[in-house]
Amino acid sequence: MKNLLHLFIFSQFVFLSIGIQAQKTPETSSKNIRSKKGKICFALYTVHENTLKLTAQFYPIKDYEPFSAELQIREADGWKTVQKSWIEYPGYTALFRIENWDDTQEKEYRIAYNNKSFYKGIIQQNPINKDEVIMAAFSCWSIYERHGGQGPADDIISNLERLKPDLLFFAGDQVYDHSQHYSYWLKFGEVFGDIIRNTPTITIPDDHDIGQGNFWGNGGKKINSRDGTEGGYYMPVAYIKEVERAQTAHLPDPYDPTPIEQGIGVYYTDLKWGGISFAIIEDRKFKSGPDRILKRRGFKDTREMNVPGATLLGQRQLDFLEDWTTDWKDAEMKAVLSQTIFANVTTHTPTLEKKQRYSVDSNGWPQAGRNRALSVIRKSFSCMIAGDQHLGSVVQHGIEDWNNAGYSFAVPASSNFWLRWWKPDHPGKNQKPGASDYTGEYLDGFHNKITVHAIANPTHKDNTPTENLLNGRASGYGIIRFNKTTRKITYECWPRNVDMFAKDSKPYNDWPITFDQTDNFLIKDGYYLPTLKISIPDQVITVKDYYTSEVISSLRIKGTTYKPTVMYPGRYTIEIGEGEKMKRLFDIEAKKKNKKEVKVTL
Repeated sequence: MKNLLHLFIFSQFVFLSIGIQAQKTPETSSKNIRSKKGKICFALYTVHENTLKLTAQFYPIKDYEPFSAELQIREADGWKTVQKSWIEYPGYTALFRIENWDDTQEKEYRIAYNNKSFYKGIIQQNPINKDEVIMAAFSCWSIYERHGGQGPADDIISNLERLKPDLLFFAGDQVYDHSQHYSYWLKFGEVFGDIIRNTPTITIPDDHDIGQGNFWGNGGKKINSRDGTEGGYYMPVAYIKEVERAQTAHLPDPYDPTPIEQGIGVYYTDLKWGGISFAIIEDRKFKSGPDRILKRRGFKDTREMNVPGATLLGQRQLDFLEDWTTDWKDAEMKAVLSQTIFANVTTHTPTLEKKQRYSVDSNGWPQAGRNRALSVIRKSFSCMIAGDQHLGSVVQHGIEDWNNAGYSFAVPASSNFWLRWWKPDHPGKNQKPGASDYTGEYLDGFHNKITVHAIANPTHKDNTPTENLLNGRASGYGIIRFNKTTRKITYECWPRNVDMFAKDSKPYNDWPITFDQTDNFLIKDGYYLPTLKISIPDQVITVKDYYTSEVISSLRIKGTTYKPTVMYPGRYTIEIGEGEKMKRLFDIEAKKKNKKEVKVTL
C-alpha cells in the first residue's frame, strides 16, 4: 500500500530538506491572492446533452464588495446577461446552469463582477463531426512552485495551445495543501486557466485535495486520522463540500444525487462530448477502509485480503455503469475516468532499494470489487483513464483470463515528488517481439491478471532533492486520441519540458500505444452468434442473456456487419438499433463455429 508514512515523509522532504513552509511563502499568502488584478481567477465548464454548466472561481471577496456575478454571452449586438448567480462561501464560487444550450455553435462568454472585473472565454462547438477527438489528461499537480512544481507550466501550456485538445481531464490531487484547499485551488487556476477558459474540463478531487494522505471514503464516515486507513473523511464536512463544489459543480448532474453519510454529496455521472461518452466515477468514495475491514492483520498471501464485505465502487456506481453501458445516444466510443486504475502497478517506492509488495490504495484491492467493476466496464468496450499512481502506465486488464477486459492509462504525475517504479523480477509472459523486458503478462501484488504494455519509470534511484524536481523523475501528462473513423484509441505519455511539435520529439519510451475499441473486451476462445447483416449502418448491438436479461455486451458498430462473440455457450437475445426502431432476435444459440447469417431490416 502507499507507505503509511507517506504524508510525514513527503512533508519532511518538501518542508525540511528544502527549508521552507509552503503556507508562509509569498506565492500562497492570502495577501498575495487578494492583490491579484481583478476578482475572477478562472472558470470551468462542460456541455452535456445541451446543458451548459459553468463554475466561476473568485479571489476572496472583502469589505462591502457584492456577492453576486453574471454570466454574459456575446451576441451580434453586444454582451447579453443570460444568468445571475450568488457567490457561494466557503470557496467564493458562482455556479451557472443554462438549459437548451445550442452546442452546434461556438460562443464567447464572460463572467462579469460588479461591472469592474471581467473574465472571458469560449464555449466550444461540440466536435461531434470531428474524426478524431483529443483529450489531455493530468494528475498530481504539486504546489511547490519554487522547486520545479506548480507554476509556471509554460511547457504544458504552449503544447496545449498548439494541440487544441477537445477536452481536459484532471484526475485528482490538483491541490496538495491539506488545510487551505481554495487558496491553492486558485493557484492551480492561475497556471491552467488560459487553457481551461476555452476548453471543456473535467476535474475530480483525490486524497490530497480533501486534506488527507490517503483516502478510502467508506460511504462518508467520519475518521480521526489524516492517513485515512480506517476509511472515511477527516476534514469537516464544510471543507469537503467546498472542495467538491469548486472542483465538480460544473460537471453534468450526478446519476443519483442522494448524499452519503454526513450529508456529503456525490458527483459520479456521464459526459457526452464529440461523440465520446465518458463515465466519471468516484472510485474512492465508497471504498472500504483497509484497517476497518482487514483488522490490521498481516497477510502472507494477498489473496486472503479478498474478504467478504470489502467494497470498491459500491452498488450505486455499479448500477450507474450498468445503465450507462447501453446508453449510446450521440456516442460512438466510450471511456471511464477515475482517480486511479484497477491494478497494482508498482514494485518499488520511494527508492529503487525498497520493494513494495502491494498497495491497498490502488484499485487492485479489493479483488472481487475490482473484478466486478471491470466486468461491467468491459461490456461497453470502454477504455480507462486515471491518475494518482505517479507512475505512467498502460495496462490491459484481465479477469478470468489475461486481456479480456479494458486498457487503462495511468497518466504520470505532472510534478512527481513521490517516485514509484515498475521493476519486476522477471520478464512478462507472451511479450511482443522487441518489447521492453518489463512488459507482458503478470499477476500484480493481489494476483490480478494484467498485461503491461508501457511504463514511464524514473531514472532517479530515490527521492533525493535536486535543483529541478521534474527532470529524471518521470513527470508528464497524457494525450488520448479517439479516432471515430477507425475506432482506434491511442495513448501518448509525454515528458515535461518537451516540445511535442519539435522535429524528432517523442513521448516516453514504448509510447504511443494504439488499440482497437473492441480490444477492451477481447475474447480469445469464445462462442459465436450469427453474423448480422443490417440495413442501416452504425447501429447499436446489445447482447443479453436470454434467461436473465443480463447485458453481456453493447456496442455501436461501424458499418453494417457484425458477428457478436460471447465467453460462454448458451442462448442469448440480440437487440439491434435504438428506441422504437429496435429489433430483437430471441433465443439465439452461441456456438464454437457459427456460419449462420441473419439479415436485419430496420
